[in-house]
Amino acid sequence: MAKKESYAVIGIGQFGASICEALVQAGQEVLAIDSSEEVVNEFAGSVMRAVIADAQDEDALRDLDIGSFDHVYISIGKNVEASIMATLIAKELGAPDVICRAENVNHARVLERIGADMVVRPEHDLAKRLIFQQLNPSVIDYVTLSKEITLAEVNINNPKFFNKTLDELDFRNRYNVNVIIIVSQDDEVNQMPQANDVIQPHDKITVVGNLKDIRKLNDIVS
Repeated sequence: MAKKESYAVIGIGQFGASICEALVQAGQEVLAIDSSEEVVNEFAGSVMRAVIADAQDEDALRDLDIGSFDHVYISIGKNVEASIMATLIAKELGAPDVICRAENVNHARVLERIGADMVVRPEHDLAKRLIFQQLNPSVIDYVTLSKEITLAEVNINNPKFFNKTLDELDFRNRYNVNVIIIVSQDDEVNQMPQANDVIQPHDKITVVGNLKDIRKLNDIVS
């Protein structure tokens, strides 16, 4: 079970509501904040606490002790000014982890410069993910860890890889990726693969490396 932490979600539109629902399902404590009384009343029964407040009102956010929350989501929609002000206030009040939704690339740049710990663009990120998976069908799933490093789960469909050890395949030197997990067709998980472990037909491997190198690997193993 995930460690229980405190979360505040400011702006309960479609994205903010989804964040609240996911956190509640994970057993986390959630404070939902929105300027709409109707929205707040709708969520009052599903989160730990739901309050009406103006995200640009520093005194209101101070009274809610926003700085004490482990994570603060700024999920305000098209009101870019309110999003920026809420981010500034949350950071000034001491919030250690502020995750913001951005409407566009310029909005994202501003949020990063004023101290947002993470900036997401849901529609943009989803589009990139869908296109990546269409163009790289052997990549089952992936997570971007940084601008340089990606973690991806890749399906081994090329017979040239079957029944060979990791040492023989030499992923690190040949493909510039590290294999960190192997999952068999029977869903047996090897979380600490060794050099003498054998890749079986249609195993799934989790690799860490540069996205460009993972794409090259995908072309080879598919």
